[in-house]
Amino acid sequence: MAHSYLIFDFGTDEEAAQQARHKLDAWKQGFRLGNKLLLKFEREGSSGADAGKDGAANASAGEEKSVAGKKKTSAKEKEEKPEPSAHVRLLIRLDFSDHEKLSHQRWLDRIPAEEPFKSVDAETIRHTDPAFTKTAELFESLE
Repeated sequence: MAHSYLIFDFGTDEEAAQQARHKLDAWKQGFRLGNKLLLKFEREGSSGADAGKDGAANASAGEEKSVAGKKKTSAKEKEEKPEPSAHVRLLIRLDFSDHEKLSHQRWLDRIPAEEPFKSVDAETIRHTDPAFTKTAELFESLE
């Protein structure tokens, strides 16, 4: 059986995307899925992220007189702030063999029904869909 892809659009909610990644990693380890379940993130930067970086730099310049420990905290926050403004999509590839059709279908049904995935836009692309080749190329091009 060919691959199937699940695409979840988390928008700018990086925290929900990371919760989803943790849940998938737990399933992967707990059910011994190995390479049958692979996931990759697609992050698209936005022009708002650049504006956020400049605004954070100006804000930190005004805080130079503050305590050193507080300054380190603001530097961490500054590094973490641009990430949530990026558009995050999670691509999951399910790769079960022909004799595992039932397992394949159960995972296609289960993943979108669970909590971190339930509240976001989801798309399922099977090997018969016209967008399959485009999605496969996108998945392979991501790190």
